[in-house]
Amino acid sequence: MPDQNKTYPCALTILVCLTGTLIGCSSESPPPPKDVPKQAAKDGWKDPYTGIEFVYVQGGTFQMGDFVGDGSFDERPVHEVTVSDYYIAKHEVTQAQWEKLMGDNPSEFDGANNPVDSVSWNEIQAFIKALNGKSGQRYRLPTEAEWEYAARSGGKREKWAGTNDENQVGEYAWYLDNSDQQSHPVGTKKPNGLGIHDMSGSLWEWVHDWYDLYPSTAQTDPKGPDQGKWGYRTYRGGAWDYIPLIVSVFNRSGHVPDYKRPWIGFRLAKDVKP
Repeated sequence: MPDQNKTYPCALTILVCLTGTLIGCSSESPPPPKDVPKQAAKDGWKDPYTGIEFVYVQGGTFQMGDFVGDGSFDERPVHEVTVSDYYIAKHEVTQAQWEKLMGDNPSEFDGANNPVDSVSWNEIQAFIKALNGKSGQRYRLPTEAEWEYAARSGGKREKWAGTNDENQVGEYAWYLDNSDQQSHPVGTKKPNGLGIHDMSGSLWEWVHDWYDLYPSTAQTDPKGPDQGKWGYRTYRGGAWDYIPLIVSVFNRSGHVPDYKRPWIGFRLAKDVKP
């Protein structure tokens, strides 16, 4: 990250008259540093080709996993995780965004602004490769730790993305009680504390990691195990046809990388530094 207080040299050499008077610098701005300036990072990011909006997430340390104690065995042990700063998409990738880049729409449910569904982990890698080629960026899936940290509004002790109150789940999530068994346009429910939508419910979201049980030791920027239990990749967040317990920010599931169903989609992430 560049030093915001650093003084960059003038574009032109300072000239001094024979009298010793300082003539001055060029008013031209110096070339920008290669790293993304801190203020620009905090303002977020928008992909110019697809229009995908990204929220800046300031990294930190949190207790990852089911601190409530009513979830599945694979949501524990609760363990300390530190994540660095990153961007994560404000919404799940939509059908219009997928179709613009890939030329098709695999979704079961129709709606340009609905999240794209029925995409496998492998197909998402093809989408990311194509988008990175168009944009010159390095988009990727979020790691499982990044996903949970963002879902919990920056690692807060939240059970659902935006709330701890089960009576408020319907304000933040499309789930069994309010979805009419289908997906809905992204961003139509309340965002969590970071301004991110639909991290509880809507669609399960593929993440980078292979699926396995959690470690018990502290981790820094973990990217998951080297291989998955049963050959599974992980997805998180629950979907439109699940009860509140399953759309909690702790819940984990997964499947083989070519698996696709109408209740699974994804969102992108991006490092702050290019």
